[in-house]
Amino acid sequence: MTITLRSTAVDTPGQLEIPATQIPVTAEADVVVVGGGPGGFAAALHAARMGVSVILIERFDMPGGVHTSGLQGAANEGVGGIHTELMERFAAKGYIYTATEKDLPDWAGNPLSHYERNMKPGSAFARASFNPEGAGCEMVGMLAEAGVNAMYQTAFIDAVVDGGKITAVITHNASGLQAVRGKVFIDGTGTAELAARAGVPYVRGGGGQPPGTDWDGIKRPIPGGLLWTMTGVEYDKLARHQRTSNDPWLSRVIEEAAAAGDIPAGLYRPRMKGESVYGEAYIGHPTLDMSPISAPGTFIIWQNVPYEWALHMDESAADETRARRELRGFIDAESRFLKKYVPGFENAALSDIGRFVGIRDGRHPIGEHVFSMQDATEGHEFPDAVTRPMTKTFFWDGYRKHKFTVPYRSFLPKKIDNLLLTGASLSFTYETIFMVMRNFPWCTQTGEIAGFAAARAIGKGIGVKELEWKQPYF
Repeated sequence: MTITLRSTAVDTPGQLEIPATQIPVTAEADVVVVGGGPGGFAAALHAARMGVSVILIERFDMPGGVHTSGLQGAANEGVGGIHTELMERFAAKGYIYTATEKDLPDWAGNPLSHYERNMKPGSAFARASFNPEGAGCEMVGMLAEAGVNAMYQTAFIDAVVDGGKITAVITHNASGLQAVRGKVFIDGTGTAELAARAGVPYVRGGGGQPPGTDWDGIKRPIPGGLLWTMTGVEYDKLARHQRTSNDPWLSRVIEEAAAAGDIPAGLYRPRMKGESVYGEAYIGHPTLDMSPISAPGTFIIWQNVPYEWALHMDESAADETRARRELRGFIDAESRFLKKYVPGFENAALSDIGRFVGIRDGRHPIGEHVFSMQDATEGHEFPDAVTRPMTKTFFWDGYRKHKFTVPYRSFLPKKIDNLLLTGASLSFTYETIFMVMRNFPWCTQTGEIAGFAAARAIGKGIGVKELEWKQPYF
């Protein structure tokens, strides 16, 4: 069986016409999930456990997305369902590491801390993370146990659409171009790539800007980042230097290294201040930005794309290439700077760099309902709510608490009738990015909901948009 992709005659200079191409259909399933991040993973796993056939297409060698291949490894208290199961399995395998004030005195309130910098100095804390590689291995095993046909090292290329439905997706791996057919498709890409290729309307990343920084009218996305780790860090020596040298931000050693030409321009840049939905978050990189992970002496370090570059890495290959090239250069320079100038890093080693630059603010698909800040702040409750009312605290809103629900319609994109959205690819507005839609628990929950909806619709012999959602799943 093959699918024929027909070309359109092109006379425009700079474009190449490709003759009609026949692509073999090598696999078919009830549910096809594109992208194995937390959302795609949970969708594939749950649908398979409900008894339908499932294919998962994943571009890397394991599921988990930014939390495994991207190294973030954020362990959280279980929120139910597959997320709780994951946390329990990771703990049972010894993959969860928790650092506290007993392990890292002076960590709470430390300006170098990614998560705890705003805490009162000396406060008790518990920062839990999971080993990204170990977690990835466990997730691979879970999919295999459930009978998911997981196609790793397989790139999603395009969607074949007919009559408002996706009939197949085109992929590429060691066997070349292949087509995969399905009845229901789930977007687990994290950037709504499947939705975009299928023709779903969307809004580009980028929204409210800090005043005084949007000089040219460009809507700049919240910058993405590349995570990396160093092992062999002696934190007690670092903290001692901060205290005894009155150098909590490492400003003195940074200035010394800059004067010697050991720090490239742009590595350490001031944070941008201003009123917006995200304030100064991820806007600037004035000092080391780190968090304990995996084991004592191992720290994950953030390297963010400069905000002013306004890169749309989800849409532009040139932007993605620039980000990878420049951030690796920054990482190389920062690791060498730390070893040469910063006490506690003398014997440390750069041990790993994420397989991709994480995208915080990609495409925002237009769904049957676009969830907005107004929905959250006004506490909207929907008859097709997928969860019971959630209470979330928003940093941009003075840490006020808001109670709200999210409708099933936000999982359903416009124009395509057999596609479900998950996680960061849900139909949410830009302003909601730092509310609920990006974190590991939420992405896992929405994936499980999407997998449930897909399997239920197939079992009933109806479309996912015909499925009547009457009660919360969580």
